[in-house]
Amino acid sequence: MTLRRPTIVVLFALLAVPIALSAQQAAPASDEATDARQALSEARTQAARASERAQRLESQASGAVEAADRTAQESAALAARIQQVQAEIAGHEAQARMIEGQRNVLRAELARRQRPLVQLTAALQRLSRRPMALALLRPGSVRDAIHMRALVATMLPQVEARTAALRGSIARARVLEAEARGAAGRLQASRRQFDERRQALAALETRQRLEARDTGGQADRESERALALSEQARDLTGLVAEIGHAGELRERLAALAGPVLRPQGNGPVSEEVRPFAMQTDAPAGIMLPVDGRLVTGFGDSRAGEPRSRGIALVSRPGAQVVAPASGRVAFAGPYRGYGQIVIIEHAGGWTSLVTGIAQLDARVGQQLLAGSPLGVAGQGKPVLGLELRRNGEPLNPLDQLRGG
Repeated sequence: MTLRRPTIVVLFALLAVPIALSAQQAAPASDEATDARQALSEARTQAARASERAQRLESQASGAVEAADRTAQESAALAARIQQVQAEIAGHEAQARMIEGQRNVLRAELARRQRPLVQLTAALQRLSRRPMALALLRPGSVRDAIHMRALVATMLPQVEARTAALRGSIARARVLEAEARGAAGRLQASRRQFDERRQALAALETRQRLEARDTGGQADRESERALALSEQARDLTGLVAEIGHAGELRERLAALAGPVLRPQGNGPVSEEVRPFAMQTDAPAGIMLPVDGRLVTGFGDSRAGEPRSRGIALVSRPGAQVVAPASGRVAFAGPYRGYGQIVIIEHAGGWTSLVTGIAQLDARVGQQLLAGSPLGVAGQGKPVLGLELRRNGEPLNPLDQLRGG
């Protein structure tokens, strides 16, 4: 059978296919890969920040003298460790998505590279089965054979180069498979660590409640007063304002000087009572109650709704929620339309409000540190709100975070 010119053309076409396909592979990275890289970067930043805070709190706890102070520092440190592990889990998941995306691209690349090579190999095998003696019996066969030998001599180096690239892709696939197994192992280990930290925090909170049982009567009375205020308040803004006024009054009373004994005779009082001075600076160490993505900014408005008096964040399911600054819990419980909420009184007439908590761990009257656990976010895509007020006036929490 004579080798026709179309057969040579087909072989040249098969040789050129990988070149066109390799040009298609130069497309930019997908949006999914970009999102995964950004999520990995953010998770690493959040984990590093939480780890630094946990180390600082653990150091302070080890040097605390009072048992209550030590327990509070340990509780805040555990909450920071939980946030660290949650960020690490998010990072492992983002890394797994990146690896899976690279594996999908590599699978498609292997399929593209293998198809023309298989077809080319099959064509060469058919040619190799054609006896050369038949070429002498048919006109034009010798010329075709010479052309074919020249073509094969040209093609073989290209075939070897492309099979070498194919072998490299297969080796890369094995590396990605090993990386995927490693990422899955790290993710599983982080989840086990997360469960352990959760259990440790639950045990510590139980210990805190036992230590505070002597003041349970006072806490119950404060809780009842806060509940009464919530029922009387027209809306959440009114509730925060009422609690802010109560906290300001309590702070003014606490700042008053105690009774001064009058000296013998009619001499003047030896110590002058100084007026109370309201602090105006934001609470020290203010932070976001949860790591998440900003979905509502301060002052944003939607159709039919008033302007936002705070910010809203979408967090991971079950995220640890912490106190934005040191202070005293003035209200903790459900409020209509906002889920479980916590209102915290801070020094100098400052008040913070955290809404959207699914599982509440704080209690009225509890003294908190910045980063003390407040509770846990819900499932799905939980939205948590943060409002910050000074003397009843709402301020942008992000400005305070930036030191504005």
